[in-house]
Amino acid sequence: MSRIAETIGGFRGFLGEVGTELKKCAWPTRPELFDSTVVVILSVALLAGFVAVCDIVLRQLVRWVIQ
Repeated sequence: MSRIAETIGGFRGFLGEVGTELKKCAWPTRPELFDSTVVVILSVALLAGFVAVCDIVLRQLVRWVIQ
């Protein structure tokens, strides 16, 4: 039983330390979070477009080489 109590005590200590560290974090404001989200969405869309264009071009090149 003491091993179970040690494990539970260690887990509680860990959660307490996690809470302390999270209070030290600098959390973004709502406008900062919105701006960052927009940047990420636009970046992903641009990268997806680039990959799609590369895919189309390379597919056509391979078809041209095979024929």
